[in-house]
Amino acid sequence: MEWTLEVIVVPVSDVERARTFYADKCGFAVDHDTHIADGVRILQLTPPGSTCSIVIGEGMPPAPGQTTMTPGVIQGLQLCVPDIESAHDELLARGVEVSAVQHVASSGWAPGKGEPWNSFMFFRDPDGNGWIVQEAPAPLSKRHSA
Repeated sequence: MEWTLEVIVVPVSDVERARTFYADKCGFAVDHDTHIADGVRILQLTPPGSTCSIVIGEGMPPAPGQTTMTPGVIQGLQLCVPDIESAHDELLARGVEVSAVQHVASSGWAPGKGEPWNSFMFFRDPDGNGWIVQEAPAPLSKRHSA
């Protein structure tokens, strides 16, 4: 049996503002924007090339046995790109406030690219949900066989 991670809920305070940020600034595709009932909206977006999407929304009760998350509480969502410098330039051109490219050194975080799998940049959405972008040695389709 396959267990695939396909959707991550990202709590936001303003769905329209988040839609603009993720779709227009980050370049995520809008998969669907569904109004289930008055005051209930589900919006699914997918990063380019990803097999996992994020969901933002309003008016949905928490799933049974789970609690409501506060907007901005999610930290460490990680995207991988084959060229971190190009991705950095793209985010800056789209108006995303993104950190400089950094890597982990023996003394902690250091400026610039590191060895394979050791180049990162960081950004937050308007609510403070934190994202990490890591450079991978190749696109996902070339790292895993089907």
